[in-house]
Amino acid sequence: MTQPMTTTRWRVLVVCTGNSARSIMAEALFQTLGAGTIEVVSAGSAPTGRVHPLALEQISRLPVDPSRFGSKSLASVLEAETTPFDLVVTVCDHAAESCGTFPGDPARLHWGLADPAAHLEPQQARQAFSACFDELSERIGALLNEPMA
Repeated sequence: MTQPMTTTRWRVLVVCTGNSARSIMAEALFQTLGAGTIEVVSAGSAPTGRVHPLALEQISRLPVDPSRFGSKSLASVLEAETTPFDLVVTVCDHAAESCGTFPGDPARLHWGLADPAAHLEPQQARQAFSACFDELSERIGALLNEPMA
């Protein structure tokens, strides 16, 4: 029997290469849209060590403190976690290709989103971050309403 994802506390790991934009925004959205039913962390296969300011700008649209988000390595997150994740979401193609297996063999989902940080012109970058944030919000909202086994 399946039940809506929102009736069970799920552990979600969001992975990207740099853990500075897409995965950080997804982490904030999962926390907000999951309303306490989701335990989420994000990480990067090659983290930049900082969160992109335009990602923080998007996160500030949510009722969360943007300063609590930081860029973390996938290795450090996996070392610190003692309970396996239920779901791993990769938000860039490189992370989807470079990530191996995860403890507990969690379900995996891949969303190959364009990197908004690739835009150098400030106005284009701001628009790209906003579009990426909105896309993540739609996908996460839909996922949280799907029945999960």
